[in-house]
Amino acid sequence: MRRNQSSNLRRTWYLGPVLTALFALAGCGGPSEPAAESSTPAVKLDSSRLAADQTLVRGGSSEPESLDPHKISGTVESALLRDLLETLVIAAPDGGVRPAVAESWETTDHQTYIFNLREDAKWSNGDPVTAQDFVYSWRRLVDPATASKYAWYLAAGKVANAQDISEGKQPPENLGVEAVDTHTLKVSLEVPVPYFVSMLVHVSTSPVHKDTVEQYGDQWTRVGNFVGNGAFKLTEWVVNERIEYVKNDLYWDAANVKLQKVRNLPIASPNAELKRYEAGEIDFAYEIPIEHISRLKKERPDEVKTTPYIGTYYYEFNNTKAPFDDARVRKALAYAIDREIMAYKVMGRGEEPAFHLTPAVVKGFDAPPTAWSQKSQQDRAAKARELLAEAGYNAQNPLKFSILYNTNDNHKKVAVAISAMWKQNLQHVDVTLENQEWKTYLSTRANTDFDIARAGWIGDYNEPSTMLKLLLTDGGSNYAKYSNPMYDALLAKSSQEMDMTKRAEYYAQAEEILAEDMPIAPIYQYVIQHMVKPHVGGYAADPLDNYYSKDMWIIEH
Repeated sequence: MRRNQSSNLRRTWYLGPVLTALFALAGCGGPSEPAAESSTPAVKLDSSRLAADQTLVRGGSSEPESLDPHKISGTVESALLRDLLETLVIAAPDGGVRPAVAESWETTDHQTYIFNLREDAKWSNGDPVTAQDFVYSWRRLVDPATASKYAWYLAAGKVANAQDISEGKQPPENLGVEAVDTHTLKVSLEVPVPYFVSMLVHVSTSPVHKDTVEQYGDQWTRVGNFVGNGAFKLTEWVVNERIEYVKNDLYWDAANVKLQKVRNLPIASPNAELKRYEAGEIDFAYEIPIEHISRLKKERPDEVKTTPYIGTYYYEFNNTKAPFDDARVRKALAYAIDREIMAYKVMGRGEEPAFHLTPAVVKGFDAPPTAWSQKSQQDRAAKARELLAEAGYNAQNPLKFSILYNTNDNHKKVAVAISAMWKQNLQHVDVTLENQEWKTYLSTRANTDFDIARAGWIGDYNEPSTMLKLLLTDGGSNYAKYSNPMYDALLAKSSQEMDMTKRAEYYAQAEEILAEDMPIAPIYQYVIQHMVKPHVGGYAADPLDNYYSKDMWIIEH
């Protein structure tokens, strides 16, 4: 991963208090332009080594909020839906895309796209998957009546009239998507978007079965009702215990799907998940406890799978609420975090310090040398104290606030470490930690009912706009409620710029605005890290962590 930031010295001048806080918490020792189509070959399979029982057991982090692709916003739900539903194209390990429901596509101007759908693509009930299914589904996605958290996504891709429809200014029927015939889909954009096809790996663009949705309403995702077009079909869902699905024999590529069953276990605690993994109950662990990384890398080096990730872990400020409507306060808190300690010592899994929202691994991004990122951490901490004093906070008037995070051992460790840094570097602060279960946390953030909230943004496609559009004034997940017309204008210009070099300049300018306004505090750039047993074949993560169970199999062991 490329780095473009200030000194990489891993200072210890306040490391002691931070790690002391972590030790007390843990009760143990501390943690030391996309191609239109991918040419990446499939992982080779030796069929003679296949196990008789083709069941994959995966950890899943949390109970999903829904299995409706138009009602979700998290990575946990997306991982499930990539198996149960299939988009026009799917991700490839090299960051490109592979044909899926669409066997081919074409464009002459990057503004009108024609997708040719497979004639053998079927729903799990035997109905054919048609172009009209995508028309219905995309209209449903942007329809205000659906209240999708991703209603903004097609507008971000500049699909004609998507923005107006999501705002209730036009009917869904005016969306720029058309079924030319049963297996030909035409998509019209308002302006050329050269990376549009790569956006379509996102699960929000999945088709849903119209008759099923209209018959069952919100209950269509229940076992017995669910009709999907993916490689697997839903068979069991026991809340907070397991979600199971089996191979869909009607899937167009069923002959190449080796797994017969996938069992997903929602386990919120990474430590609990690891125990079950090491006991042999789980084949694929979703998240690794940070205090066990060093040990696992030594004991199970081939099972720790680490890949650079298009994603940033950050703290978002409630920009609408005092005192976080004051940029001096936001900057003071952001500057007082030592990102090198957070990335290398607290996390220690391969993460890199983040001084920008956009990770360095994203194609087409060259991080600008913003003033704060070029300072030493000692200088940033000194500036933080100065800014906080200017804003009126001192021993007589300490800054009081709470940090919201969802229930998770790793998020708690991060919150403890950062609160320790704030107390040591800023002194006149009073920090309260507040954790909530996943669904409650999502609701609280969506309502911007917080002071500071832990957040993470994972790119939906491999291009800088996938990160930067998060903070547009009308961004669907802009829970910080940040708004800057100059920032919005830059992103609007970039979306219409065909020259990648010029587009990169706009992205750099946008990051400079964020550095000045500091609506969020970037902390570290994610890595993908799972534990995968040696008997699991075919696992291959792309930079967006878009793994598919249809690509995997179980080897005799």
